[in-house]
Amino acid sequence: MNIIFGPVNSRRFGSSLGVDLSPFTKQCNFDCLYCELAPMATVDRQTKVVEVFAIINELKSHLSNKIDVITLTANGEPTLYPHLNELIDAIDKIKGSTETLILTNSAALVDKNVFNTLLKLDQVKLSLDAISPDIFKKIDRPHESINIEEVVQKVMEFSKIYKGRLFIEILFVHGLNDTEEEIQKLNDVLLKIDADRIDLGTIDRPPAYPVVGISYKELHTISLMFDNSLPIHIASRIHAEPNNACYSDEEILNTLDKRPLTQDDIYLLFDDESQKRLEKLINESKIVKKVVGNLEFLIPHANLKRKRSK
Repeated sequence: MNIIFGPVNSRRFGSSLGVDLSPFTKQCNFDCLYCELAPMATVDRQTKVVEVFAIINELKSHLSNKIDVITLTANGEPTLYPHLNELIDAIDKIKGSTETLILTNSAALVDKNVFNTLLKLDQVKLSLDAISPDIFKKIDRPHESINIEEVVQKVMEFSKIYKGRLFIEILFVHGLNDTEEEIQKLNDVLLKIDADRIDLGTIDRPPAYPVVGISYKELHTISLMFDNSLPIHIASRIHAEPNNACYSDEEILNTLDKRPLTQDDIYLLFDDESQKRLEKLINESKIVKKVVGNLEFLIPHANLKRKRSK
């Protein structure tokens, strides 16, 4: 039984030591089309449970000061773990300066106990793939007890009182949640959520069902459809093809005003001459770097004082 895995060098979260809260088998309240795990019927609770002392004992032997985050995940959904509150308290006693992070599909936030437990974590990553009930059911194939309207409401409530760093992840599936209508619904909800970063992704690993992702170019186009006050980040680059377009100084500033980009984005979008123009703008302090989580974004200097309207 392998409970601990890694550390993995995560571009978004740093050096991550994973904790699998369902090491025996897949136990999840979703059966997502894009999941890299085999298809399996959804459940609303774990029936095979690893004890807290077993997790802590194994975690102690792997912890070091080189680990940035202890990532609670699962062969399924980590919030279904029945001793999550006790486990987080136990981890807090041994973690030192290492932060705690959970990767969750958000559905269990409707449970008051889970909601309050997640408030204890240093970082929380919530998935939110769709707002429309029909599209949500098609992509995430949730347990029959899950209602997306209730989940969205709890995500909004959680974001208003959570004190740690909150990340939202949206995974786009071709022909399902990549429509203008669904993106607008996501945009309207995201404007009501206080997130440190919103990661846009797509299918990067072989999926459980015969579905396909979208290209980096399509992700970039979608990113521009969201309100420019939202902290959007394009997370998927495995199948990215360079665009290498030519941008003038004004176009560079306008592009970064609409959507801050990382250096990886720049390499994919800008040709060599445009990258030189960008470096000149950085040297002139017209463009500056802003760190969000573990990522460094390039933004116009004038946007440093930009505040999101609540």
